[in-house]
Amino acid sequence: MWLSTLNWRRDPGIENEIEQYEQRKMQHEQRMKQLRNETEQLKSENARLAELNAKLDAILFSSATSSTPPPSTPDKPET
Repeated sequence: MWLSTLNWRRDPGIENEIEQYEQRKMQHEQRMKQLRNETEQLKSENARLAELNAKLDAILFSSATSSTPPPSTPDKPET
């Protein structure tokens, strides 16, 4: 066992694959973090839009029910 440890050599191909794997892993983690942030931002924007839609609906409903009809114009006989 001791001799195999003494004769151990690093394999540059495996070292390169490990480095590439670590880089891909880091890129993946960064992308996942970015997607989580974007998801939270979209949730926040959706909630804000829902609130604004509710306010707009309330304004439209209020104006539709409390609007006064336009003044009537007397009928003019056609000449």
